[in-house]
Formats: sequence, structure tokens, C-alpha cells
Amino acid sequence: MQTIFGPINSRRFGSSLGIDLSPALKQCNFDCLYCELAPTATVDAQSHTVLVSQIINDLKQHLDAKIDVITLTANGEPTLYPNLDELIDAIDAIKNKTQTLILTNSATLVDDKIFTTLLKLDQVKLSLDAISDDVFKKIDRPHANIDIKNVITNVQEFSKMFKGKLFIEILFVHGLNDTKEEILKLNDALLSIDACRVDLGTIDRPPAYPVMGISYKELHEASLLFDSSIPIHIASRVHAEPNNSEYSDEEILNTLDKRPLTMDDINLLFDDKSKQRLNILIKNSKIVKKVVGNLDFFIPDANLKRKLKK
Repeated sequence: MQTIFGPINSRRFGSSLGIDLSPALKQCNFDCLYCELAPTATVDAQSHTVLVSQIINDLKQHLDAKIDVITLTANGEPTLYPNLDELIDAIDAIKNKTQTLILTNSATLVDDKIFTTLLKLDQVKLSLDAISDDVFKKIDRPHANIDIKNVITNVQEFSKMFKGKLFIEILFVHGLNDTKEEILKLNDALLSIDACRVDLGTIDRPPAYPVMGISYKELHEASLLFDSSIPIHIASRVHAEPNNSEYSDEEILNTLDKRPLTMDDINLLFDDKSKQRLNILIKNSKIVKKVVGNLDFFIPDANLKRKLKK
């Protein structure tokens, strides 16, 4: 079972080598409307886990000096991985100058053990989509007993203690958290969070549910509602540097399963041989196009069918 995917030229974090801490299935304490994975019932613990030794062996085969960040992510929420503390220590022992990064929805920061474990990382990206309880539940569809007020309190505390780079991501969904009222509540919360960057984004990949993003103009207008002291950044695809690596058929399918790509992304990531393999996979209907707004994403046919079943 493959735990490593990429490297991917991340719009915000450089050359990123991903570690999927739940490669077998989606395991998450949220079922976000905008998630690019298929809808799934929420959980508060992983039932299927991968050994730390397997992850480290896989990582050693792919890690090189060109990688900027080793990104801990998952088909779901990576902090549900029960051996996270041990894994981070093992990665630290072999990473050299490469940074460690986790992409988390913030909810498990209420757990003291996870809070302490995340302090070991070089970079942490926390999601914070809403402050109001009703908006939070509509967008993020959290597991039972997750209290957004407790989450925010722990995010604020974590930001004071964390010595690495802390990023906050807010993803706007049309008609839900894009109101002036909710944005001002987010602003008030962010004034008590020490983050080096707050990324404002919207839906730009095929979502699990029939929801829409907002326009760049609307993102810009939202950014103006935040206090000037908050390091707001509007996430975009521009100015990415080409990687042009070779991918096998399996690596192409695995990468697109984890992160649907546009042709612009593919031109940045794949070398000519990999593009030829991609075209054959498309011709054989193993990879299909999915339109989101005015962008065409390439996605494995099996992934699309999983979403349609839901």
C-alpha cells in the first residue's frame, strides 16, 4: 500500500513530498462540503493504520535534497494517526534540512497529546473555516462533540507556543461563510492567533458535495474586511516553478487520486514521458476530466465513480 505521493509543486509550500497516513480509506473527523475526497461518515479514531516502519521505508526511497517539505496529510485527518508522535521523531532522524509540515483541520488540538506532538513540527497549517457554531457545522460537518469554541481557544494557545511557521487557511464556500458577519468573527479570532500567513481560498477542486466557491473578486473583497495587522494572502496558482519529474502509471494515478490536477499543474510536474503515460491512461478511460468552474481537472475514473455513488 503506497504511503508516499508526489513530489508536488505546492502553490504555498514549495516542492512537497506527501505522506498519506490513511492510504486505505478516508478516515476523518470532518466531512467537509468542499472535500475533494468522497463523502464518508466521520470518525474520531483510525480503524486502519499503517506501520511507522513502512512509512519510513517508503520515505527513504523518495526523499532527496530537492524536496522542500515532507507533508503529513491523509485521506482524511492526519492527526487521527495513532503513532504520529513516533512517526515525527523517525522522520526528524532522516530528514536532514527538509522541513516537516502537517495539514490539519485543527479539531484535535483539544487533545493535549496531539497538541504537544504538533509542537515538534517545522510547519503547521491549521484550517479555520468558521467561528459561528451553525456555520461551522454546515461547512465542516464535524464528528459529534467537536466544539468550535474549544477548537479556537486551543488554536490561539498553540500559536503562542509553536516555534515553527504557522499557517491558517480559510476556505470560503458560497452562501455559507462568505458573509460580512462571519468574516468579521473570523477577523476577531485571528487577532489573537500568531500566524505567519493566513491563506484565503475557495473551492478549486472537485468537491464532495454540490457546493460552489466564490470569485477572485469576492476573495479580494473579503480580504479587505480583515484587520491590516493580519498577514492575509489570497491563494492562487501563479508563479509556480516547473518540476518535470518522471511518474510511472501507478504514481500518476496515485497522485491524481490524492490531488486532482489541471493541465497547468501537469505541465509543471510531469516530464514528457509522464505526459505520454497520462495520455494513454486518458485514452483507456482510467483518467477522466472533471470541470470545476472554468477549470478542467484530471481525476482517476475510480475516484469519480466513488463520488457519484454517494
